[in-house]
Amino acid sequence: MTQALQNLFWIFIFPGFVFTVCLGLVASWIVRKVSALVQWRVGPPFLQPFYDVMKLLGKEVLIPEEAQQTVFKAAPVVGLAGVLLLSTMLWRITIDPTRLFVGDIIVAIYLMVLPSLALILGSSASASPHAALGTSREMKLVMGYELSLVLAFIVVIIKSGGQLSLAAIAQQTPALSISGMLAFLVALLCVQAKLGFVPFDIAEAETEVASGVLMEYSGALLAVWKLVQAMMLVALPLFLVMVFLGGFTGALWAGIAKYVLVLVLLILIKNTNPRVRIDQAMKFFWFYCGVVLVAAVILAIIGNSYGIKWL
Repeated sequence: MTQALQNLFWIFIFPGFVFTVCLGLVASWIVRKVSALVQWRVGPPFLQPFYDVMKLLGKEVLIPEEAQQTVFKAAPVVGLAGVLLLSTMLWRITIDPTRLFVGDIIVAIYLMVLPSLALILGSSASASPHAALGTSREMKLVMGYELSLVLAFIVVIIKSGGQLSLAAIAQQTPALSISGMLAFLVALLCVQAKLGFVPFDIAEAETEVASGVLMEYSGALLAVWKLVQAMMLVALPLFLVMVFLGGFTGALWAGIAKYVLVLVLLILIKNTNPRVRIDQAMKFFWFYCGVVLVAAVILAIIGNSYGIKWL
């Protein structure tokens, strides 16, 4: 019984739901604040993301008459469960590297795609033409960046000598090599797309399809999606830090600095690029990123075979 209570504490309090949500809402405030300062605006107060979620939780949930209600309601919960398990697993491995299992990087990759799939299912169940357009864009975007993301992680696995454990991979720093740096940059752009940030905010384009995939969500259901996005803003950069930048090995401040570095890069990309079309995004991930990653995989194999670490 004690172990069961401890597991519940890890999942729902620390380092799980409560901790990750608070950290994610702070990170979302940083993104909004820095974006505002770049545009010569003041930006929101520190607690604004918390106020937004609390306000949505108090509003009425409206569901379209023709919607598939079960799927429409369940999709946010599935997305939340996926990112919750991902963030809890990553934090537990970070805090206690002995809490690992072989192949946990594969599980992490699987959990990373769950929120996107849940968003597609929930949006397609809303029976809204605007949401349907957003769903179509989200599906194509997922098919575009997932292959590039997997190839980037294959580079890391090759560089680590075939390791499939996040704790073991986090003991190294693949980004300090040519192939690892190429894989890191592509993975960073894939995470940009997963978060729905500019230039890959195609599925939620407010000026084109009126929030697209999220158009029909309101009240508590929309609040859950906001929490999912906030938690992904913690889990995805943390995953990049563990896989490419050596994790939190050494001093705690070094790990925090790596997370801040990834977050700053995401904000810079968000505020220096215009939105791309879906065909441009597909071409970018399949052609340009694909060619770069094939070259990175070849360099990683050569470097691993001949003991050339900088390759």
